[in-house]
Amino acid sequence: MTQSQLPLINDYFDLLTNKIPMIDVRAPVEFQSGALPLSENLILMSDDERQQVGICYKEQGSQAAINLGHHLVNGEKKQRRIDAWVDFLISNPNAVLYCARGGLRSQISQQWLADAGVICPRIEGGYKSLRRFLINQTANLSSSEKFVLLSGMTGTGKTDIIKSLSRSIDLEGAANHKGSSFGRPLDQQPSQVDFENKIVLDLMAVKQKYPQRSITLEDESRNIGSRHLPIPLTDAMNRSPMVVIELSFDERIEKLFQEYVIDRYQKTLAYEEENADGIFADYLTASLLRLKKRLGDQRTTHILKLMKKALQIQHEDNFNHHREWLIAITKDYYDPMYLYQLKKREQKIVFKGNHQSIKEWLSELS
Repeated sequence: MTQSQLPLINDYFDLLTNKIPMIDVRAPVEFQSGALPLSENLILMSDDERQQVGICYKEQGSQAAINLGHHLVNGEKKQRRIDAWVDFLISNPNAVLYCARGGLRSQISQQWLADAGVICPRIEGGYKSLRRFLINQTANLSSSEKFVLLSGMTGTGKTDIIKSLSRSIDLEGAANHKGSSFGRPLDQQPSQVDFENKIVLDLMAVKQKYPQRSITLEDESRNIGSRHLPIPLTDAMNRSPMVVIELSFDERIEKLFQEYVIDRYQKTLAYEEENADGIFADYLTASLLRLKKRLGDQRTTHILKLMKKALQIQHEDNFNHHREWLIAITKDYYDPMYLYQLKKREQKIVFKGNHQSIKEWLSELS
C-alpha cells in the first residue's frame, strides 16, 4: 500500500477517551520530556541517531537527512524495530502510532509496517497536535465544569476520600507527591508535561462518564512538590466552594503516624533493605529542615531533637516515639498555617463533617 492509502486518525477526543494504546516512535529523550499514559516508546531512531540526522538536515538539507536516516536504521536494526512494533500490535490490535509532528518518522514507521503486512493507523499532527488538544481541553474544562474542593487539616485523610469517590481527580496521585514537605516519593515525580496530561485525561474521563455532576478535587496549592497545576485549573479551584473534613487531633496524629512513619518506613525497606534506616532518617530530617525558614530556629531545633531520639529508639519502642515530633510539628506548624489560610476563605465553605457525612454529601451533589 502507498502512504496515501494508509489510515490517518485526527479524532483526538475519541482516541484519548477510549484509551487507545499508542506506539510513540520518537527518540527516548523526546518521550521522557512528555508522553501519554497509554503510549509505549518503541523508537524509529535512538537519541544519537536522531541527533545525527538533525545535524545533517541543518547542514545538507532534507533529502540528505532522509538518506542518512535510512543508512543508520537498516538491516537487522531496522528489523528489530519493526518486530517490536509488530509484537505490540499483536497484543494491542487497535493501537495507533505517532511521532513528534505526524510527519516523516511516523510515515516511515507506518510504511515499514505495511510492507511487513501490518496496517497501523497513524495520528495526524503527531504528539504536538495531541498536546495542543489537551492544553485546550484543560482550559475548556476548567472554565465549564463545576468543582468542589475537599479541605481539612493535615492528617484528616483527604486523599482517602478522594480515592473513594467516583467523580473526583487525585491530583497528588497524578503528581506522585503527597503535597507536603514529608510527601516526597522514593522515586521521581513525573515530568511537568506528563503531570498536566494525566490531570486533563482524568478530567475528560470523569466528564464523559458524569457529564452533569460536580468534580471533587483536593484543596491544593498550585505546587505539588516540584510540579505545578495548570493555571486555568488553579483559577477554577480558587473560585470553587469548599467542604471541610473535621477529625479529632488524636485521630489525625494516628493517620500521620501511619503515613509519614510506618508506611514510609515499609516502603523504604522494600526500596533498599540494607540501608533502610539511614534512608528513612535522611528523609525525615531533610523534610523537617525544608520547613526551617517557616518554623524558625528554636522550633526546628526542638522538633529535630524529638525526631532524632525517635530514630535512635524506633526499633525498641515499635516506632511509637515518632508521635512526639508529629504532635509538635502539627501543633506548631501545620495547624496554625492551615487555620490562617482557612480563615481567609471561610466564605467558600459549604459543608463540614466527618468522613462519612462528607462522602454522603459529595455523593449526592449534582
